[in-house]
Amino acid sequence: MHDIIIIGGGIAGLSVGGRLSREANITLLEMEENLGHHTSSRSAAAFIEDYGNKTIRELNRCSKPYLQDKDVNVLSPRGSLFLAKKTEKEAFKRQCIEFAHDEISVDEAKKLVEIVDIKTAKYSAYREDILDIDTDKLLQHFTKIIKKNNHKIHTNSKVSKISFKNDKWLVETDDNSFSSDILVNASGAWVDEVALLAGVRPLGFSPLKRSMARVPAPENVINHKKWPMIHGVDESFYAKPDAGELIVSPSEETISFPHDAWPAEEDLAQGIFNFEELVTFSVKRITSSWAGLRTFAPDRTLVIGHDPENSHFFWLAGQGGYGFQTSAAASELASDMVLGKKSNLAYLKDKVSPKRFF
Repeated sequence: MHDIIIIGGGIAGLSVGGRLSREANITLLEMEENLGHHTSSRSAAAFIEDYGNKTIRELNRCSKPYLQDKDVNVLSPRGSLFLAKKTEKEAFKRQCIEFAHDEISVDEAKKLVEIVDIKTAKYSAYREDILDIDTDKLLQHFTKIIKKNNHKIHTNSKVSKISFKNDKWLVETDDNSFSSDILVNASGAWVDEVALLAGVRPLGFSPLKRSMARVPAPENVINHKKWPMIHGVDESFYAKPDAGELIVSPSEETISFPHDAWPAEEDLAQGIFNFEELVTFSVKRITSSWAGLRTFAPDRTLVIGHDPENSHFFWLAGQGGYGFQTSAAASELASDMVLGKKSNLAYLKDKVSPKRFF
């Protein structure tokens, strides 16, 4: 039986850990006190099957049955509404085609979301089959599988040193050391840093910051919890109901570095301004705000596979903004590859292989 160390306790590490825990001895190391502390806990939590490039969309499609399974059951109806100003007609038409939204009248849009401003919103489009993901439930689902199979999850365990000798890894934290045959790098924004620690060539991942503000829902509106996700053209903003309030994001992608990200006031202000331009609602205060790092490979496609120069090092990285919605398929493929099993997803191996960067 394989001994495997997984570095990273977000959705990538937990999902592959859940898969591997049935057939291997796994140890999962997370540097923070809580699992899913960084980007995984700060996701917009939407399942959009045709979001991303062709390979991402295939991973989305293959993940959906698992996420809908009665024993997992983390998807629920939400819908998606595009709004655009008079000057944004061409971009709006292009976006409708790209994301398979059907154009509707602004009056119909206002029936879906009462605060749509018919004076400024001149174009609108809707798609019903966009879903919410219960991200906390999905994280707990994979965590429970790992624990049920009697494997260890170590939080507060930042990796300080990694060495490789005689086909074995030795991974050290401040308090412990662990050994394994395979090291799975699922460390999110830190994947290149972990690779360097392990003496493996980094692949050039880019952590991109995205911010979010939580604001009170409009007063005297009783149906806001059922509103669809609302998007501006070319990702000028998105907004959606969440926990009885609204969350609004400027949808920015600010080049960053691995750290516990925080939002910039000017980014939040820009996102709220773009949102307010198309609705009759004025945001009076922000109840909370946060930021997360969406980490992409140079070609914005996930990286899943054994490192070409050290087959004992396995990449599960570059989830970008697709981590939750690709997690079921990505973890299945990763687990099959680590265990040397025939995979139903083998046709995607070359598309996600780290070999493409060598």
